[in-house]
Amino acid sequence: METFILGAGKYVQRDPWHPPNVLPAPHLGLQAPRFPVFVFIKESLSPQGSVDCPSVEFEYGDADGYAAELSELYSYTEEPEFTINRKCFEEDFQTQVQGKRWPELDLAQQKAYVMRLLDGLEVVNRDKRLKAARAVLYLAQGVFGECDVEAEVLHWSRHNNFLLFQMGTFSAFLELLNMEIDNSQACSSALRKPAISLADSTELRVLLSVMYLMVENIRVEAEADLPEWKSSRETFRTELSFPVHSEEPFALLLFTMVAKFCSGHAPHFPMKKVLLLLWKVLLFTLGGFEALQAMKTKKREELGLPPLPEDSIQVVRRMRAASPPTYTIELLDQQSSKRGHRSRRVRPLVKQDSLDIYNERDPFKNDEAGVDEEENDDVDSGIEGELDLMERDAIIQAGPAQRPPIERVSFPKGLPWAPKVRQKDIEHFLEASRNKFIGFTLGQDTDTLVGLPQPIHESVKTLKQHKYVSISDVQIKNEEELEKCPMSLGEEEVQETPCEMLYRAMLYNLPQYMIALLKILLAAAPTSKAKTDSINILADVLPEEMPITVLQSMKLGVDVNRHKEIIVKSISASLLLLLKHFKLNHIYQFEYVSQHLVFANCIPLILKFFNQNIMSYITAKNSISVLDYPHCTVHELPELTAESLEAGDNNQFCWRNLFSCINLLRLLNKLTKWKHSRTMMLVVFKSAPILKRALKVKQAMMQLYVLKLLKIQTKYLGRQWRKSNMKTMSAIYQKVRHRMNDDWAYGNDIDARPWDFQAEECTLRANIEAFNSRRYDKSQDSEFAPVDNCLQSVLGQPLELPEDFHYSYELWLEREVFSQPIRWEELLHYQ
Repeated sequence: METFILGAGKYVQRDPWHPPNVLPAPHLGLQAPRFPVFVFIKESLSPQGSVDCPSVEFEYGDADGYAAELSELYSYTEEPEFTINRKCFEEDFQTQVQGKRWPELDLAQQKAYVMRLLDGLEVVNRDKRLKAARAVLYLAQGVFGECDVEAEVLHWSRHNNFLLFQMGTFSAFLELLNMEIDNSQACSSALRKPAISLADSTELRVLLSVMYLMVENIRVEAEADLPEWKSSRETFRTELSFPVHSEEPFALLLFTMVAKFCSGHAPHFPMKKVLLLLWKVLLFTLGGFEALQAMKTKKREELGLPPLPEDSIQVVRRMRAASPPTYTIELLDQQSSKRGHRSRRVRPLVKQDSLDIYNERDPFKNDEAGVDEEENDDVDSGIEGELDLMERDAIIQAGPAQRPPIERVSFPKGLPWAPKVRQKDIEHFLEASRNKFIGFTLGQDTDTLVGLPQPIHESVKTLKQHKYVSISDVQIKNEEELEKCPMSLGEEEVQETPCEMLYRAMLYNLPQYMIALLKILLAAAPTSKAKTDSINILADVLPEEMPITVLQSMKLGVDVNRHKEIIVKSISASLLLLLKHFKLNHIYQFEYVSQHLVFANCIPLILKFFNQNIMSYITAKNSISVLDYPHCTVHELPELTAESLEAGDNNQFCWRNLFSCINLLRLLNKLTKWKHSRTMMLVVFKSAPILKRALKVKQAMMQLYVLKLLKIQTKYLGRQWRKSNMKTMSAIYQKVRHRMNDDWAYGNDIDARPWDFQAEECTLRANIEAFNSRRYDKSQDSEFAPVDNCLQSVLGQPLELPEDFHYSYELWLEREVFSQPIRWEELLHYQ
C-alpha cells in the first residue's frame, strides 16, 4: 500500500499537487488564495499500519436501480398481502376468462379485462371496490403467479403498467384517492385508536401502490421501449404536470396529504408510500439532475450567457476520494503500542521555497539537507494529530537507516474546477485599489481604470477573463428593473413550465408543506429520540398483532429501521429537487423555499442527523434480501434465522443511506451558499467537528460537499483551528472550486467581519415578498388599471339586475326618485 506524507511548508500561492488552471503572478496585484504548500514523498507502507476504510464504489444518480426502487415500496410486514392480491385477481379472472392465463391473452383481450376491472372500481360496495383495486395491483406487480424468475416479473410489471395507463386507470385511482383522503369516518376512527397499524390504511396503501408502480415503470426509460410507450410517457408527464381534470398538479395533492398527516387530522396516512410517490412525481415531471443540467445550458443560451465552464456531474464522477483525517483520540489509542519507538529519529518534512519550484528545479534535491529532529509528545497532540494513521506510522518507522527509495510523483495538470469570479468580486477589488491609489471610488464602474497602475489593469483583465454571470444574477437584475419601472416595462412574460405551475399552486401553503416535511424528517432521523409529542411515522409498518418471539422482533426492528431510511431518502431527494428546479426557474422562488426551510430549523436538523457514527449509518444492513420484491414473489421463502437477519445483503454499503447523506449535504450547501448569517449558524452549532467526522466516508462526492461546507466557515473558526487541520485545508484546496479573491484560508476577507445578519435576511425577505406580490397577487394590479371618466360611457355599461327587479321598478322610481324633493339651492353652497 502507498500513501503520501505531507510536510507543511511556507505560505505561497501555488499548490504543487493541483496547480490552478490560471494563476496570476503576484506582481499583477491579484490576491490569489494563499495556502501552505506541501511536498509529497511517496513511501511504501505495510497493510498492517492501515486502519483506513476502503473507498466506496458509489455512483450518484437520480434514483437507485429499477428493482431496488420497486422493492422499497413495500414493508416486510406487508408480505402476506401479495398472496391476497393474487387471490383477488385469480377469483375474478377465472370468472371472466376461463382456461387461460394472463400472458396467453392477446392485447385486445387484456384491454377488455382491464376495462371490466375498472368498472368494478365504481361500485358502491366498499369491499368489492377494494377487491377490484387489489386485482389491478396484482397486474401492476407483474402477475408474479405466472412467472418463474424475477426478470419475468419485472417485464410483465412494466408491460401491464403501460397498459393500465392507456386504459385510464390512473385517473380512476385518482378519484378513489380523493375519496379516501376526504373520508372523515376513517380519520375519526384512527384518531380514537390508541395504536394505529397496517389495517387502518389498507385502502390507501393499495391505491398509492398502484399509482407508484405506474409512475415508476413509466418514468424509467429503456432502449427496448415501444413507440406507443414513449408517447404514453410524454402524455403521462403532461397530465401530472399540468392539471387537466382538476385545478392543481398531482404533486400538490400529495403535499396536502403530508400536511394533513402532520397536523394530526389523518394519522393513518401511509407516509412512506406518499413520500415515495411525491418524490417520483417530482422527478418525473420536473426532471432529474442530467435533465436539469441540459435545461440550465439551454437557459443560458436563451439569456445570451456564455456556456458553463464544465459539466459538474462529470467532474464529480471523475473525482477520487481522499484519505479521511485522523482524530486525536484515535492517535492517543495508538500511542501505547508505540512507546518503544520514541528513540526513533524522524526525517524532516521538506519545505518548498519557491513559487515555481516544480517548474524550475527538482522538488526533492534538498531532501538530504534537513536536520533530524526527535519526536516528542507535543507534536503528537499538535499539527500531526491531523495526519492519517498510515502516514503517522510511516513517519515513525522511516528512520535514517531504512529509508525507502524516493520516487518522483507525477502531478495532474490542473484543478478539477475552473476558477470563477463574480461581478461583486471585481467591484470590491477595484474599490480597494482606488481607495489605495486615488483616494475615492467610482461605485459599480469596472471599466474606468484611470489613475491605477499597470499591474492593476492586468489584474482586472485576468479577473474579467474568469468572470461568471449566473442565471440568478440576470433574474435579480430583471426583477430590480421591473420593480423600478412597472408601467413602462409592462407585464413580464412567464413561461408555463411544470416548475412554474407547481410553485404557483404551492405558494400560499408552502411554509406548512416545508414544516411538515421537516417534522417527518426529524421523526425518521436515527439520532432522534422518541418523544410523546412527535408524530408517528410507523403507522404503515406496524402489524395488528405485535411480535411475540425474538425472531419476529428482530424482523420488525429491521423493517422499522429500513422504513425510516426510505423516508429520509425520499424527503432529502424531494427537497433537493425542489430547490434546484426553483432556483433555475427563478432565484426568488428558490430563496422563498430556502428561507422557510431555515426558519423551520432545517440547518440544525441536518447537523443533528450527521451527529452520529456516519460510517455505521452508511454500512447499515437493514434489509432482508429474501423478503425483497420481486424475489419474495417467485421463490419459496426459507425459514428466517437470527443469522440471516443480521447478515443483511452482501453490499459494501447501503445505497439509499449514502444517497440520503449526499442529498442532505447538498441541501445544506444550497441553504448556506453566499449567506453569511446562515454560515454563522454552522459556526454557532459547532458543525466543523460533525462535518469533519463525515470525511471518514471515502466517497468523492460526499467529501466534496463536506469540504465545501467547511470552506465557507474556515474564516470564522480561527487560526488555531486552521493550524490544527492542515490536511483538511489541503483537501479543500485540491477539491473545491477556487474564487480568485476569496481569502478563505486566512480569514482576512471583508466578509469575515461582523454584520447585521438579521438585516440581511430581512432585505432578502422583502425582495421575495415584492416578487411574489408582483407576479402572483393579481388583486394588487387594480390600482394600475385605467379609469373611465366619461359619464355617458359609465352609464352605458351593462349592469346585471335581479330577475324580479322589473316587477318592482315603478315602486322603486316612486320611492327613490319622484317622492324625494330636489333642493337646488344646496348646489350654491358647493361653488
